[in-house]
Amino acid sequence: MVNPLHDLLTEQPNPASARIDKLSTLEMVRVINEEDRRVAESITPELPSIAAAIDGIVAAFGAGGRLFYIGAGTSGRLGVLDASECPPTFNVPADLVQGIIAGGEAALSRATETTEDDPVIGVRDLLARGFGAADVLCGIAASGRTPYVLGAIAEANRLGALTIGISCSPGSELARASKIAITPLPGPEVIAGSTRLKAGTATKLVLNMLTTGVFIRTGYVWGNLMVNVQPKNTKLLDRAVRIIGSATGVGYAEAGEMLKAAGNSVRRAIESWHGGAK
Repeated sequence: MVNPLHDLLTEQPNPASARIDKLSTLEMVRVINEEDRRVAESITPELPSIAAAIDGIVAAFGAGGRLFYIGAGTSGRLGVLDASECPPTFNVPADLVQGIIAGGEAALSRATETTEDDPVIGVRDLLARGFGAADVLCGIAASGRTPYVLGAIAEANRLGALTIGISCSPGSELARASKIAITPLPGPEVIAGSTRLKAGTATKLVLNMLTTGVFIRTGYVWGNLMVNVQPKNTKLLDRAVRIIGSATGVGYAEAGEMLKAAGNSVRRAIESWHGGAK
């Protein structure tokens, strides 16, 4: 049975912000800032689960699988955001990491969250992407009870795929349904129930770790440099040249020439300088 909303940690009133509407603007933002400090700490107990998820995704990639995020509202938008950042950051195919949001692309800029109550739509949207047993599904729901996400997770489990559940409520249905549960508990929100705040920040931190960790493990990072960056605009071209310079010790102009000689591949330029792959 899905837990009633009023029982959820993310729905509880926060004593620290009980009078926030009466505070000065400076005092108000101090309260918000103090509550935000708790978010990073809430991730620490979940690090073993995050590491297990990273290793599972790496194994899936090695077997030809892909990573899918699925969520509704803020959770869905965060998944789509993380997925969309992977191609420009790591130069990976656009379909390797995919974000699915209840309501489709329209929901990215306008709240269309009624579909989140239907598990069948979650299954439909997942299968429409060609999801299979070799893939990984990461369900995101701050409450851990969103039917749209739970339906998709159930289908992925039925197919035998690895499932990961990210929620911010202890003992959530999503955590119980997923093979790997990641459950940071940043506590009640400054504005009760507004999970775009601390829960959203906690989710973003976890997603950052997942894809960054996966692509470090799969060799897309040299030291702490993102050597697979795509230099498709002026900013990224400048970054690519500076990365080559940092990795090789050459000057900016020479690094630029090395990038051109390597066909705009930062990795090939660095590997050429160092005499081979890392």
